[in-house]
Amino acid sequence: MKEHTTKLALIRFLADGQFHSGEALGEALGISRAAISKHIKGIQEWGLDIHRVQGKGYCLAAGFDLLDESMILAQVDCPSLTLIPVIDSTNQYMLDRIGQLPKGAVCVAEYQQAGRGRRGRQWLSPFGSNLYLSMYWRLDAGVAAAMGLSLVVGLAVAKTLQKLGAAEIKVKWPNDLYFQDKKLAGILVEMSGKAGDAAHLVIGMGLNLTMANTDTDTVGQPWSNLAEACEPMPDRNQLAAAIIDGVTETLRRYEEVGMAGFVDEWDQYDNFLGRPVKLLIGDKVVRGIARGINAQGALMLDTEQGKIPYLGGEISLRKDDSR
Repeated sequence: MKEHTTKLALIRFLADGQFHSGEALGEALGISRAAISKHIKGIQEWGLDIHRVQGKGYCLAAGFDLLDESMILAQVDCPSLTLIPVIDSTNQYMLDRIGQLPKGAVCVAEYQQAGRGRRGRQWLSPFGSNLYLSMYWRLDAGVAAAMGLSLVVGLAVAKTLQKLGAAEIKVKWPNDLYFQDKKLAGILVEMSGKAGDAAHLVIGMGLNLTMANTDTDTVGQPWSNLAEACEPMPDRNQLAAAIIDGVTETLRRYEEVGMAGFVDEWDQYDNFLGRPVKLLIGDKVVRGIARGINAQGALMLDTEQGKIPYLGGEISLRKDDSR
């Protein structure tokens, strides 16, 4: 963190969206204008769009609210909250500390240097454009009881965003949130535990807020921002607190009723319910009509062979444009 101190201080100055001269920034931070220029380049590599205008100085393309640990904690009851502005991965940070964390502990970040999604894919994590959040949860019922957990977490986040004004948010089996058929957020649940013991879960989420359009090629699929779905956009600290609260409440309910208690609710938010879809299972493509989920969290698909449940970590769901 120490090597990022100057860059983070510089971002705090620029976060107001106003122009700041290199000279003024240098004086405020006790470094030269040349050093300011060097740090600006480093910040741009984190994904921040900074303009430089002769005679005016540096300015962020758009100001934003920096995450603030005390502001989040003032709005939510959380046993442990860690804000690390620049991190490799919030999920990995939590996984490395299993056994030391209280149930419900949270880590949030402004920028992930090695964010990851499902099946080890890279998760694009530009500074301040999105929300990166991971929660630790101990499930005493064991690993088998964690089946379908990404589905109920997706529901929790969708319901939270709806309360904040994003009425059209949907869930996509097994771990995404969608807005207008485009990916808005991804959820990654990683766990450890032996048969017969409690399951230790790290639930990670990346939620697109204002990510620049130039990042489309890197993402590799159509995506959307919360800014498109919610007007006005909630403050990022308010958003983080609301999601922590919503996910915590849902996990407690999940402990009581299991996956079966969320089946009907899933139908209300299912992006593909009743629509033609295709499942990509390795090199195999299975086509059918999505019919929601069953009590185990399996995707129910109407096919020529009848209604078949599909469940597994190597299955990808897509809309079927061939019909």
